[in-house]
Amino acid sequence: MSKLALFGGSPVRGRPLPKYRTIGEEEKRAVMAVLDDGVLSQFLGTWSPDFYGGPRVQTLERAWEAYFDVSHAVSLNSATSGLNAAVGAAGVGPGDEVIVSPYTMAASATAALVYGCIPVFADIDPDTFCLSPKSIRECITPQTRAIIVVDIFGHPAEMNEIMQIAREHDLIVIEDSAQAPGATYHAKYAGTLADMGVFSLNYHKTIHCGEGGIVVTNDDDLAERLRLIRNHAEVVVKNKGVTNLVNMVGFNYRMTEIEAAIASEQLKKLEGLLASRVAAADFLTRQLSGLPGITPPLVRPSVRHGYYFYAIKYDAAQTGVSRERFAAALSAEGLPLGLGYVKPIYLEPLYQERIAYGKDGFPFTYPGYRGKVSYEKGICPVTERMHFQELLYGDFCHANLEQGDLEDVVRGFRKVYEHISELN
Repeated sequence: MSKLALFGGSPVRGRPLPKYRTIGEEEKRAVMAVLDDGVLSQFLGTWSPDFYGGPRVQTLERAWEAYFDVSHAVSLNSATSGLNAAVGAAGVGPGDEVIVSPYTMAASATAALVYGCIPVFADIDPDTFCLSPKSIRECITPQTRAIIVVDIFGHPAEMNEIMQIAREHDLIVIEDSAQAPGATYHAKYAGTLADMGVFSLNYHKTIHCGEGGIVVTNDDDLAERLRLIRNHAEVVVKNKGVTNLVNMVGFNYRMTEIEAAIASEQLKKLEGLLASRVAAADFLTRQLSGLPGITPPLVRPSVRHGYYFYAIKYDAAQTGVSRERFAAALSAEGLPLGLGYVKPIYLEPLYQERIAYGKDGFPFTYPGYRGKVSYEKGICPVTERMHFQELLYGDFCHANLEQGDLEDVVRGFRKVYEHISELN
């Protein structure tokens, strides 16, 4: 092949990879039907027939329940709202600890802070990047009340073992499946494996409606608490006859009719969109396996991966080339790779300075908190090794990529390896 683009050669790709676009005529027609009806939202923050929202919101919820085989699906305006509502529905509060992942979007951890709880960061599995059951067990204290598990990059966490741990200690488990809609674990959908599961409909997810989220559960009480928190609980509970007032401070987490109409059409496309991701990832893994220093995404037995990103591990010791230099060479070929994913959450200023609400540092300084938590660098060594040394990821699996695009990805990797000695 020609010399590396990093050194002035012609890149493998002279144009960017196609962007992910899933909105089509079906969604346009659905939106126009809402506009023709003229009802863009039908929620009222009172105990009334409109407490549960308009017809398209309810249609989406029933369709989601049927697709994922769950008793309840509660729509919200974002997955962040869904995480917040799920923590509230779990009944936790100041003085409690919630075990969370350090390697995910920040909202998966800050949902605990919304209710005055202390996030405790367990470490991740080095192969799936999901929370390690062993590390979860080591983090449990008398203050622990819940666990928020993340199906990161689309691979479900080891939920059988995690749920067993939770049952031993009477803990609520919330599964953040924002990146894993349609992924499966032992023939059950990710997001349906815990007490509550949260899905994202944010614009860059597998299916989306711009912004939006869904929380699913098979527990009738949790479902009703989710709906109350979504829609101004504090002014609804009396007329509805609710007696458990814990965390019944409500919000406006409501989804609009336009978002629901789009999401309903997107849900119909989920299987096809996910199948494309799996096929693309399988092709890349076949082609890249065997390259020195590259470990393609692991797929555990009885798992269907969702491939939100194609995440690989890179071993610089095998190539003699730093991860940064390797990624720069591939990016110069027109195939950008991300270094690490997100900085371990506990290294952010909020946790390092222990300032969340008010100038006095609540909830970290709450007198009723009897635990002791560390946010020092080094508490999650696997996470830190993945982020700072090994993990690379690319948006190489989505449905708008054609076979030629995937072949360019492979050609880019092989070209860099052909010239690997020049990168030292």
